[in-house]
Amino acid sequence: MINDIGPIAANSIKEFFMQNQTKDLIEKLKLAGVNTVAYEEENIDNRFEGKTFVLTGTLEEYTRGEASNLIEKFGGKTSGTVSKKTDYVLAGEDAGSKLTKAQNLGVTIITEQEFKEMIK
Repeated sequence: MINDIGPIAANSIKEFFMQNQTKDLIEKLKLAGVNTVAYEEENIDNRFEGKTFVLTGTLEEYTRGEASNLIEKFGGKTSGTVSKKTDYVLAGEDAGSKLTKAQNLGVTIITEQEFKEMIK
């Protein structure tokens, strides 16, 4: 299952792959040596399951994309806005209004070092 794909989008994807021209293209790609087998990484560590993170400020060791991927790898999700439902705000240098909002809402604020400890 892929998050954020509803029945309409799923049907459109299915229809795309049912078209003859798509099937022909896939066959040509296979003949050209493109690997079409997906290996799903087994995720046995869901330590962040049900947890929502918001990233703010500049991180030293990770890009925001890398940090988001790590959070998702461990079963969590990221959001662009702080709310009462936010579990953690990962605050880097020069964190701004998101940090202030998290403080006002009593959301747990973690540093990059604390985040690194959480993903060990």
